[in-house]
Amino acid sequence: MSAEAEGRALAERFREEQHLGVQPLGDLVAVIEQTTGIDVAVLEAGQDQHGLMMRDPQRGSVFIGVARTRRPMRQRSSLAHELGHALFEDMTDASASTWDHRSPEEIRADAFARHLLIPFEGLREFLGGQGALAQSVLSEVVQHFLVSPSIAAIALCRAGYIDDGTKQSWRKLTTPQLATRFGWSDQYRALQDDSDRGRAPQRLLARAISAYAEGVLSVQAIATLRGISRREAEAELREAGVVPKERAVAWADPTDLPNAEIDLAALDAVLDAPEFAPGPSDTTPGEDG
Repeated sequence: MSAEAEGRALAERFREEQHLGVQPLGDLVAVIEQTTGIDVAVLEAGQDQHGLMMRDPQRGSVFIGVARTRRPMRQRSSLAHELGHALFEDMTDASASTWDHRSPEEIRADAFARHLLIPFEGLREFLGGQGALAQSVLSEVVQHFLVSPSIAAIALCRAGYIDDGTKQSWRKLTTPQLATRFGWSDQYRALQDDSDRGRAPQRLLARAISAYAEGVLSVQAIATLRGISRREAEAELREAGVVPKERAVAWADPTDLPNAEIDLAALDAVLDAPEFAPGPSDTTPGEDG
């Protein structure tokens, strides 16, 4: 089975097992965390950093991180790509792969991401039996499935809606161009704002808030996880009715303390030694005294 076929098969199986149907996936971070238990974070990262997947070989836990960006469609494809690596249990070094020479694991993860985000059945259900497609339809597909024009064009070509020449032409378009031309730039800006915010793993944040409510974790720790100010975190928690428990300090009663028996005999013996005997300077002030 080719890498493309493997990626498609796993994407279809994942949607079926998680009862996701063939509809567009909304909040992809929440989908991944709720269906797989994988912790996902949106992080501040370098310009060329898109996403990463790390696995703890001892505990078997997996973490996915993606970069904050003003390109929401790319962030979604990065999330889906890293989920593919996690589900395939890939352990290869992605840095060894380039766009000129993609490893089989990277091609497979690319295919998984594309079929997860825009499944053929979902595309056919959305478009029906349309004939020749205009750019306006490409825009509708991009807006509906929240994918890049490049991913949409590949899917449309593989599903038999457009030819290879149209695919190559449409892959050069950008989401902002389509959003502006076809009137959904306001929605795109909202998507940009959402993808450009940091986001802590939900389970980690929930545990931290629980610890704060028990009075064993500071509000500053919550603020740091969220990437917001201490004042904002405190106000948000208070508005949600989350306040730390007041823990009374239990002071010991003096009557409950044990009697301390101190033997000073050894100290007296030392003080009575000749070198500690008072001399003339200890008893008679001198002229300068």
